[in-house]
Amino acid sequence: MVQARDIDPSASPLDYYSYELRRLREEAGLKQAQLGAIIFCTGSLIGMIENGKRVPTRDFSERVDAALGTDGHFSRLVGLVLRSVLPTWFQAFAEMEARATYISTFQSQLVYGLLQTEAYAKALVSVEFPERADEITAARMERQRILMRDEPPVLLVVLDEALLHRNVGGNEVMREQLAHLLTFVDRPWIQIQVLPFSTGEHSGMMGSFTLLRFGGDPDLFYAESYDSGHMTANPPVIRERSVGYARLQAAALSPEESALLIARVMEERYGDQCGPDERAVA
Repeated sequence: MVQARDIDPSASPLDYYSYELRRLREEAGLKQAQLGAIIFCTGSLIGMIENGKRVPTRDFSERVDAALGTDGHFSRLVGLVLRSVLPTWFQAFAEMEARATYISTFQSQLVYGLLQTEAYAKALVSVEFPERADEITAARMERQRILMRDEPPVLLVVLDEALLHRNVGGNEVMREQLAHLLTFVDRPWIQIQVLPFSTGEHSGMMGSFTLLRFGGDPDLFYAESYDSGHMTANPPVIRERSVGYARLQAAALSPEESALLIARVMEERYGDQCGPDERAVA
């Protein structure tokens, strides 16, 4: 059994969550193992979360809310907890991304975080943070909830063709990721274009970048280096990168042509994952 430790609920979002979980579980008269049995997990997992040793997931939080009758308390808290798991230098951008009404991004190396599958994200995170892969992946998946709002942001994405061919996590993971991109074809607020190899030199050769637009606040430009992010509202930078992004969109394939290219790379490079019976039906 995980031993209880003193938790300062004001120390961090995770510590507040841990404190509240223990407090409300004890108020309900349940031991850790009893709550675990109700929500289909082990009592030791409950103990690790109550001691701040494990980061809770959204699914866990929703089940705890149902079990304890806490009216969405933990489901609301978990968003703050997972955001705090993101790298410190990235948290400010994640907050602004969540507030944006328009997101325009060019990605030269990786699928944009809002469009990544869980397996693709975990393969990426595992390279640098293998011991924290689960919690950082959960935080990345939490970011994607902005696309499920009643009024989601407009998301315009230009992907360099190279990232379609970069095998992240193996053929099965890549096939799932490219298939996931194709699911957005009919989403009216999301547009995905691929910048083909045939374009040659282009206005995004200095690297990936993102432009955020808001209802009443100044636009923001964001770009990353190895372990830091740079965000600015400097008007000349916004003007230059906005023009550069427009040029990338003009040089990229249309959304329809892009979907065809993604599907072709998925089949030709990452193979058919269907069994013989499924191929016969197809």
